[in-house]
Amino acid sequence: MNDFDIAVIGGGNAALCAAMVAARAGARVLILETAPQPYRGGNSRHTRNFRCMHAGPLGPLTDTYDEEEYLADLLKVTGGKTDENLARLAIRTSEECLPWMEGHGVRFQPSLSGTLSLGRTNAFFMGGGKSLVNAYYRTAQALGVTALYEAHVTHLELNGNRIEWVDYTHLGQSHRITPKAVIVASGGFQADTEWLTRAWGPAAQNFLIRGTPYNRGVVLADLLDQGIDSVGDPTQCHAVAIDGRAPKFDGGIVTRLDCVPFSIVVNKNAERFYDEGEDVWPKRYAIWGRLVAAQPDQVGYAIIDAKARELFMPSVFPPLQADTLEGLAELMELPPAQLRATVEAFNAACGDTSGFHPTELDGVATSGIEPAKTNWARPISDPPFFGYSLRTGVTFTYLGLKVDARAQCSAQGNKIENLWAAGETMAGSILGQGYLAGFGMTIGTVFGRIAGQEAADYAN
Repeated sequence: MNDFDIAVIGGGNAALCAAMVAARAGARVLILETAPQPYRGGNSRHTRNFRCMHAGPLGPLTDTYDEEEYLADLLKVTGGKTDENLARLAIRTSEECLPWMEGHGVRFQPSLSGTLSLGRTNAFFMGGGKSLVNAYYRTAQALGVTALYEAHVTHLELNGNRIEWVDYTHLGQSHRITPKAVIVASGGFQADTEWLTRAWGPAAQNFLIRGTPYNRGVVLADLLDQGIDSVGDPTQCHAVAIDGRAPKFDGGIVTRLDCVPFSIVVNKNAERFYDEGEDVWPKRYAIWGRLVAAQPDQVGYAIIDAKARELFMPSVFPPLQADTLEGLAELMELPPAQLRATVEAFNAACGDTSGFHPTELDGVATSGIEPAKTNWARPISDPPFFGYSLRTGVTFTYLGLKVDARAQCSAQGNKIENLWAAGETMAGSILGQGYLAGFGMTIGTVFGRIAGQEAADYAN
């Protein structure tokens, strides 16, 4: 196994983009994927779309989405916590990535309608992320890339300014290889609940991990322990509000609930705590994981009525349903009188709803109530009533490896000459907080391609 030029650690979108580019450049590439083959692909299995800049209609994308608008969207969700140079690089390069993706087997479909409102900004994969991952593995194999599954990388030996060797276990045996270059694309540490708890405190015990259970941060921890430069805050992550009935791990994108803009959301005391209509859902869904995490027992409850039932993507689990608010409260183990009072106060604060428009900011707002609901504020009044429990669902963490514009890693500011990183494991370089729908795939594709080319140039 020592005749490889490049070892790519990880098996998702960023790893595959790096491997394909490096192989096209003539390098002999080995992918070391921790997961078994049926679960290969990391969080990329669960993705649906790719956020893409474009100067005019491009593939399934309509109209235009220029660099400045894209950057403004990113700055809004990150609160300015981003490396603008790297962000602009990812945004600018995304336009050339879409035809490149098509050339490597990815097929796109017309955008979904409804809550997502993404037809202009995001290109959706035909068959979702699983199809993208499978297409890339087929292409990589045709290019001569070797993929090893259930290969658990345990250590990268840093000596001075280079990685000397890579240790991994496979089928119960220990192995050591000495590739010329190494690309780390093995994600964050979100599946290590002990690490999450050290960062967040006891609240993390109640989080669900909607991403892969194989991203435990083993390689990340190994490199950070050896002094590789880090970026990001261990408490920052892509965390969304997901169905409270989702599994502990790997529930994926289908566990997300898109009903929030058309609901009121309350905590276990049946009290509202945030503006449900602050912005269109793709720009706000990722803040709700943290909002729910701050509530008692890290749980929330979304309440809608019959007229909102068809306005959002169907949920994987059906909502709880009752003909009265009190009946719904009992099903959800909420205080019935308090839920009734909260809904009545909200309904009284709703005004003229004639301008209601479910797919864009409509300014249909409440008045005289805190927190306000600034869009899509219609009374919760038409039975039957429906409810969903919400829990914090972590997709990936933002503490990661600091990289430059060539995706290269460093230690104490000095470049590691043969180490690059791509994807979620370096996304904290750009995502200081918050999230923008489809942007993780943008980061992985752009920096995966860069890392693959740089590693191949070095190895050759």
